[in-house]
Amino acid sequence: MAVKPFRKKLLAFKGMSSTLKSLRALSDPTRLRIVALLERDELSVAELQEITRLGQSRISTHLGLLQDSELVQSRREGKRTFYKLNQSADAVAGEFIELAIRGAKELPEHSGDRINLRRVLNRRREQAQVYFNQIAGRFDRVYGPGRSWQAFGHLLLRILPPLVVADLGAGEGLLSELLARRCKRVIAVDNSEKIVAFGAAKARKNGLKNLEFRLGDLQHPPIDAGSVDLVILSQALHHAEIPEKAIAAAHNILKPGGQIVILDLLRHSFERARELYGDRWPGFAECDLQRWLEAAGFKRIEISVVAREEQPPHFQTILAGGEK
Repeated sequence: MAVKPFRKKLLAFKGMSSTLKSLRALSDPTRLRIVALLERDELSVAELQEITRLGQSRISTHLGLLQDSELVQSRREGKRTFYKLNQSADAVAGEFIELAIRGAKELPEHSGDRINLRRVLNRRREQAQVYFNQIAGRFDRVYGPGRSWQAFGHLLLRILPPLVVADLGAGEGLLSELLARRCKRVIAVDNSEKIVAFGAAKARKNGLKNLEFRLGDLQHPPIDAGSVDLVILSQALHHAEIPEKAIAAAHNILKPGGQIVILDLLRHSFERARELYGDRWPGFAECDLQRWLEAAGFKRIEISVVAREEQPPHFQTILAGGEK
């Protein structure tokens, strides 16, 4: 007769154990972020990495704890594993999930997570991801006579249409010179009188009549509104006093349908960059660029990390683009 009370106590203990597991699983802010990101869509480990900017092992550990607590579930697709919230969770687990989502909204990372999530899902839906790192990796590994990045660069220049280009923060104008050999007109803008004078003299020497250097800053480029097809900010934005204003100014000088291309550093922690290179900003997070491009009015925004230096401090290069 004493068996039934014992079974009741055992079931109660199991229920309490499940509750404690859920409480432990949701005691970490990162796991709250993950639960909130999985609220509507399933995501792979790689996508969660890109959104949160956390390492693979750390993400996998957190997902393992959430799955052990039966708050999330997974499925395999080829070599990738996708995670989503547990669709068959009981009422108690459902309440924990709702609390976790509410808690995640109070975290400082929440806004950036939402922007990065939207960017990742848009890219997935449009199937527009370019696996540049894989291509670069194959190119570096396989030698072929006459194959070089210099040659590829000239090939790409040959297929450029006759655009009017603004190279903002152009420096001495290396990129501007290359573009001027193919583009209809290139306007190179820099805030240093000496550099502008040097670049203009070099353009004259090389007979580049379609390359013009102008003195000005990124936030107020001396270029008429709606007059250029393409704006390039190559390793220049991190020198801007207010980067979002520079992006808004770029939008202003573009023709309808014109494009912006930003090549800059991914946010880093190498503080000496300020004194060594005169940088104002330690690079940018993808979510910052996404937010500023959207605020300026750009559409069809694409952002990705395209390179990582082998030597410390392992600077990473981010490529962003959008259309007016």
